[in-house]
Amino acid sequence: MPEVSQDAKQRHWAKTRNLTVLVLVIWFIFSFVVPWFAKDLNELSFLGFPLGYYFIVQGSLIVFVLLIFFQNWRQDAIDDEAGLGGGEE
Repeated sequence: MPEVSQDAKQRHWAKTRNLTVLVLVIWFIFSFVVPWFAKDLNELSFLGFPLGYYFIVQGSLIVFVLLIFFQNWRQDAIDDEAGLGGGEE
């Protein structure tokens, strides 16, 4: 593991923490808030389906998968910026 200054470690941790908070907020919204308001969202439609129904059965799952890829992509970038990335071996 390469030597990393204490300042770089703190910046790395701050960015990682902020990314984690962002991901958890998005996860919370699509896990709890959207289902809570599903009846209200059903007044709108998406691809011919009521929006609340669509998010409950499929839309939230798509968001969760995209969220996994987004977090991995951003965390790799944060690790590379701090010099902690695995890089190509």
